[in-house]
Amino acid sequence: MNISENIKRGPIMFALIVGTFVAALNETLMGNALPELMKSFGVSAATVQWLATAYMLVVGVLVPVTAVLQQWFTTRQMFLSAMSMFFVGTVISAVAPEFGMLLAGRIIQAIGTGMLLPLTINTIMAIYPPEKRGGAMGMFGLVVMFAPAIGPTVSGLIVDGLSWRWLFYLVMPLALLSIIVGAAVLKNVSDVTKPRVDLLSIGLSTIGFGGIVYGFSKAGEHGWSEPEVIWTIAAGGVALALFVWRQLLLTEPVMDLRAFRYPTFALVTALLFVLLMTFFSSAIMLPMLMQGVLMMTAFKSGLILLPGGIANGLMAPISGKLFDKFGPRVLVIPGLVIVVVSLWLFTRFDEATTTGFLVAVHIALMIGIALVMMPAQTAGLNQLPRHLHPHGTAILNTLQQVSGAIGTALYISIMSGGQKQYLSGSSVPQSPAELAKALAAGINNAFWVGVFIALAALVLGLFLRRAKSPEPENEVSA
Repeated sequence: MNISENIKRGPIMFALIVGTFVAALNETLMGNALPELMKSFGVSAATVQWLATAYMLVVGVLVPVTAVLQQWFTTRQMFLSAMSMFFVGTVISAVAPEFGMLLAGRIIQAIGTGMLLPLTINTIMAIYPPEKRGGAMGMFGLVVMFAPAIGPTVSGLIVDGLSWRWLFYLVMPLALLSIIVGAAVLKNVSDVTKPRVDLLSIGLSTIGFGGIVYGFSKAGEHGWSEPEVIWTIAAGGVALALFVWRQLLLTEPVMDLRAFRYPTFALVTALLFVLLMTFFSSAIMLPMLMQGVLMMTAFKSGLILLPGGIANGLMAPISGKLFDKFGPRVLVIPGLVIVVVSLWLFTRFDEATTTGFLVAVHIALMIGIALVMMPAQTAGLNQLPRHLHPHGTAILNTLQQVSGAIGTALYISIMSGGQKQYLSGSSVPQSPAELAKALAAGINNAFWVGVFIALAALVLGLFLRRAKSPEPENEVSA
């Protein structure tokens, strides 16, 4: 379809950015509040963690279906539905009188988030020509990286001074603003073709991606030998294999895997999968290091991570503009080198590590991530023809959820193994000092694995080239 020249990008981007900000902020806003919620509702740690696990699980299951949803509903319908779901879930969570209702609200929020993030990327790809997409994706990157980075700090402030319900009261007006602006300015920029919906594919996708995300999440908590972990990962793997096989047979697949025929997209998918394993895992390891080894409070650990989040947010639009001018290699390769060096420095952390050193290395890591994430993603999507953009976006967003679950489980299991090995050789394994040293040893082992994973990403990055779309793009006015 031809995109009308009188569509204004600015108001559309504002609505998308505000919506994306509150959805991304919401992903990390609960972390510091979990102990308070355990007291408020009288639930165990195993129960309360479902507020995070269920959120990730729903997003992981829903994202693969968004490619079909975007072909059935207009951009406006999708956005307003997603943000309305998110808003309703936020209200339910804010007033929840018992834990089950709070969990239900979080799940409804996750449905809105799962619909929103792929829609935002696909809309950016539709309303901007290839030579301007880097800057637009950089603005998107600022939001999706900066918002989760400030989440722990914001939640620490709120939980220390106010009720946990303010975590949701804070988000409600921003979500409502996004809905109002979106209703006023958003127009359809996608092709509504209404393809046949293959329910078997959706079922296999749900079992496949859901089983893998759930299984690896549980492996990180309970270890690899639990029957629940083994069976859910096995069931997910089988369902995922059947899902892939069915997509290759269908003329109108739910997730069009023909996107992998485009070499730059295939390379970027592999690169980001590997890199995100390390990124999500680092976000879990560092608070453990600060709170378990350096004995900091949750609020202080959130403050220490804040400068890195700000640096990442500031670098995202800059790297997007540089991508438009120079292409991906100039950014991605130096960014991956910075990531490798930062992770190597993480392996040297112990109970004597200074706050300044921790802040500096984390800032370096987040700058490296900013140089890689959006430029690589934009380069991969740029090579796809327009009709494959929803599918390419769904593939990348789904693999982010899967790589996060796999990376977290891998890191935590390596960390636990390192702890046990250290304590087995200790003469006083129960002393606080030895427990702190054991945790530091385990975290160092996990970061050494991260170094080698990042080196694999660097090797992949060496093959990245600027790619052009095989189809002419339509202009939209600024």
